[in-house]
Amino acid sequence: MTSYKDYFTSILEGADLDDKLQVSDFNWDGWSEYEIPSYPSRSDKLKFSKDQLKFPKKESLHLDEKKALALHSFANHELLAIEMMAAAILHYPHKTEEDIKIKKGIFSALKDEQKHFKLYVNRLNDLGFEFGDFPLNDFFWRQMHSLKTPAQYFSVMAFTFEAANLDFAQYYRDIFQSLGDSTTAKILNVVLEDEISHVALGSFWLKKWREDKSLWQYYLDSLPWPLTPARSKGIGFDPLIHEKAINDPDFISQLIQFEDPFRVTKRKPT
Repeated sequence: MTSYKDYFTSILEGADLDDKLQVSDFNWDGWSEYEIPSYPSRSDKLKFSKDQLKFPKKESLHLDEKKALALHSFANHELLAIEMMAAAILHYPHKTEEDIKIKKGIFSALKDEQKHFKLYVNRLNDLGFEFGDFPLNDFFWRQMHSLKTPAQYFSVMAFTFEAANLDFAQYYRDIFQSLGDSTTAKILNVVLEDEISHVALGSFWLKKWREDKSLWQYYLDSLPWPLTPARSKGIGFDPLIHEKAINDPDFISQLIQFEDPFRVTKRKPT
């Protein structure tokens, strides 16, 4: 049986999608230090690009090319999450049973992200496109080197990026359903249900580590600058679904009230 280090290194440092999406048995024995690379390895077709296309407006999502561009963006976020989760498992020590429990939770989420990626890419292929046909951004990955502790990791990944996806997945699910594209809507609903569990995983650990601080204060203290809680709210921010995942009414109240100039938070669903 392969070691955890070989398995997750091959995901992070492998260049092809087969490397990123592989499934293998491994053991957790023998943790050793791992330096996170500047960027995950990717083949030429999967390289990050400075050239970015604007995310399509909802009014254009009936067009296959615009729909493909949206799916491509969603899939890129899933691939970035796979790579970041592999990096977290490699980088953070696991010397106790609790450490391994944390990593098993991250690994469970990683497998969900692999599933989501495949669903998006299969749908992309149905429309006549391939992953890598549009420019790929690296925003999520650029935060990885600021995540020095598991608390920072869960604050960014679960409570910020995945929490925002609670809103985005629900918002775009409903749009595609209204357009008669139940196939894409069903994929987004799968993603939504899994993201609830991922945010809940972060909530479990942050509550365990916060000591005498409120969950909100602990989150603020653990969130690396320049990220703010505004990024945890997507278009059509739905406090009820955030409460379902986080299960802390005071936290949700603070989140509802929080404002800064981040413009995506200001978008109103139509």
